[in-house]
Formats: sequence, C-alpha cells, structure tokens
Amino acid sequence: MKIREPIQILIAEDEPNMRKVLRAMLERDGYEVHAASDGEHALRVLAENHIDIVVTDLKMPKLDGMGLLRRIADQYAGIPVIMITAHGTVDTAVEALKLGAFDYITKPFERHEMRSVLKKATRTTELGRSEPTMERDQGGRYRIIGTSEPMQQIFEIIDRVADTPSTVLITGESGTGKELIARALHENSSRQEASYIRVNCAAIPPTLIESELFGHEKGAFTGAETAKPGRFELAHEGTLFLDEIGEISSEMQVKLLRAIQEGEFERVGGIATTRVNVRLVTATNQDLKKRIDEGLFREDLFYRLNVVHVHLPPLRERPTDIPLLVDHFLNQFNTRLNKEIKSVDPDLLLALSAYEWPGNIRELENIIERCVLFSDGSSLAIESLPEAFSDQVKPELDHRIQPPPTPLGSGLKDQVKAATASLERQLINKALDQTGRNVTQTARLLKISRKSLQTKMKELGLRNEPTDPPPSDG
Repeated sequence: MKIREPIQILIAEDEPNMRKVLRAMLERDGYEVHAASDGEHALRVLAENHIDIVVTDLKMPKLDGMGLLRRIADQYAGIPVIMITAHGTVDTAVEALKLGAFDYITKPFERHEMRSVLKKATRTTELGRSEPTMERDQGGRYRIIGTSEPMQQIFEIIDRVADTPSTVLITGESGTGKELIARALHENSSRQEASYIRVNCAAIPPTLIESELFGHEKGAFTGAETAKPGRFELAHEGTLFLDEIGEISSEMQVKLLRAIQEGEFERVGGIATTRVNVRLVTATNQDLKKRIDEGLFREDLFYRLNVVHVHLPPLRERPTDIPLLVDHFLNQFNTRLNKEIKSVDPDLLLALSAYEWPGNIRELENIIERCVLFSDGSSLAIESLPEAFSDQVKPELDHRIQPPPTPLGSGLKDQVKAATASLERQLINKALDQTGRNVTQTARLLKISRKSLQTKMKELGLRNEPTDPPPSDG
C-alpha cells in the first residue's frame, strides 16, 4: 500500500497572529505547514524544502506578495500560489491571477473559503505530479525536448497554428507534456504578452466549475462574500487552457459551448452579459469520441474544440528522445540536489530505453531524480536504479546489443549522442528484421517517412539491401 505524503504548505505572512491562526487551522486539516514572515524569508524556505502550495499575503516587507509570485513563477513553476488580500486591493489580486496566481482570498475570510481553495490547489498539485516539468531549450524546440519524427511533426503543427485564433485539442496519456504544448501555442502567438490562464477541470468540484470559469456576483451562493471574475474574463485577449476537459458535466458542456460560439456569458448570480476575446486550448487523456458514443460528451462541443488536433505520443513510441531527456533531467537535478554527475553509464541508458514507461516523461523525471539522489560518484550508474525497475527491464537487456564505448573522458553530450545513435541503430535493425528488410514497411512500422528512414540508415551506416521488391510486370 502506497503511503500518501502530506501536502506541504508555505504561509508567507508578516502578521504573527495571522500566521499562528493559519498554521493551527492547516495543521488540523492534515497539512505540513512552514511559515515565513516576509517574501525573502519565504524564498529561503522554498529553497530548503519541497513546498507544494504557497499561501501569501499581498503586503509584506522586503519582498511583497506580487514580488514573491514572480520569483516563484520563474524558479518554481507549477507551485500553486494563493494570494491573501484586503478588500481595497482586489484589483491587484486580479492582476496576480493574470500573472499566474492560483487564486485569491479577501480579508476577513471564512475558514471554509480557505479550505475550499486549498482543496482545489491540493487536487491540482496531485494531478500535476503526473505531468513533466517545463523544459528548457535543449535538443528540441519551444522548450520541449525531442528530435524524434513524431515530435518534429508536432513542432510543424505549432509553427502553423500558434499565431491563429483556432481552438486546439491536445490529447495524450498522462505525463506526456500536454501543458507544454499549450504554453508553446500561447508564447509563440501575438497574445504572448496577455494572460495565459490554466484550469484543471478535474480539480474543481462540479458545483463550482461554472463559478470558476464564468465568475460570480456577491451573494450568488453561500460563501460568495465578494464578486469575483472567472477564468474566461481573466484570459481576455489571451489564452485559456482547460486541462482534463473530458471531466466537465453535461450541463456545463452546454454553457461552455455557448461561451465558445458567442464569445459571451453571464456570471453566476448576474444578469449582465460579458463579452471576451479568448483563444481556447483544451487537453484530455480520455477518448472523447468514445465518451460521445456513451452519451457523456456533446458531439457539437467536440467539433468546436477539435478544430486543430495535436496528439502527443507516449514515451515508449519515441525512445530515441530518452537520452536527450536524461541529459536534461541530469543537469536539472545536478543543480537542484547540488551534485556534480558528469556522465551516464551506457547500461543505464539501455535499461531506460528497454522500459515501457506507463507514466511517460514524468516517470522518467522521477527515476532520474532518484538515481541522482542515490549516486555518490561522478557517473550515473545502472546500480542506482530501483531494484524493481531493473528486474522489469533485465529480460529485454539480455537481448540488446551493447553500444560502442565512447572515449574515456568524453563529456555527457558525446555519450548521449553515441547512445542515441546506438539505440536508433538497434530499433531500425529490429524493424528491418521484422519486415524482411522492406524499407517502406519498416518506415510504416517506425511511423516515420520512407525518406527519413533512408537518410537515417545512411547516417548510421546501415545497409538497405535487400530493399523493397521491384514492381510487378503484371
């Protein structure tokens, strides 16, 4: 049985009494709580602990809540930040949402309101653990790592549609990096200076999703102490990313369809119509066509969302990207864990390429973090892999051809390059054997073009004879 680790919350608040009250309430609710008296103190706590959620006051000495939000967005992307603000500074809190804050609460607040927001943030954090962290420019484009044929095709789609108003539906298994595509679409469009607002629909209770998307007026329901804009309003002139779109109810699907078609809606409890200009990007790991057949998803909404379809392949379908990802994560965790690992054992790369990766890139990220953590030398050795992982890939490894050794003292980049070439050679040879060395069928099996396969075979020094059968005279 897997033991669930408590969510760690950082409270940044300069008033001692407020810190004390919040700490007591959150600890009673089962959270592990850290406290800081100002923004600079909060950054030190973040550097020394694995924080899941930050709750910060807006006005603090040394570094205020907005400054802390910007630093977290830059250094700890993905951590939900909840802003506490006074009634007179609600406009600033709304601006914080546009800059990436998860939500805001106005003083004085009810305890159930804080608990409700934290519950959403916790659910978002747990769901986010299945997605890889934001990549940096390395071995790919758009801050997305990958040079395989499937990723090249996705980059071409982004090239074509990023700077258009067309809605995009991103599909793929959990952990493949769907939000990276959504961000790439936003950051490479003319809307890049406007808001990018993300909503994980699976993290929001069905009773609150309408308020979350369209906002509410004061008194619209119990706990609505003030009027609050929804995510559509916050994303005006920018991009709204609705993750896990398959989770919304049939009733909300109708309202969402109208907002997309008409570009307008009403807040919950309001009568005034609000018009917005929003570029909508959605994502799901579900088969929406199957849900349509089951009567769980509206067909008309599906076609509104599916103007452009981007399907992210699972990691097992692009194994040649694994060495590049290992290189990236190794550099990342060297910095984060204060390590100086300079090379990777070829056996380790072979083991990683032999695995099926049900958790995709995020699972690979977690494995590399664990390997770095338990490695004492300057090389990432296969012995650092968890025993259960090694047992799963050992039968496959026994049939693998060992990669040619790289010269002693060669850098990580050279080793990754050599391992990638070795892995590509193995995959192509295996596919050629399966197809009787028919190049056309091999290209189809590997899901790349015939021309790309021939180019790659030439690069790797692979013979392509015998090749496709000659055309029949009959």
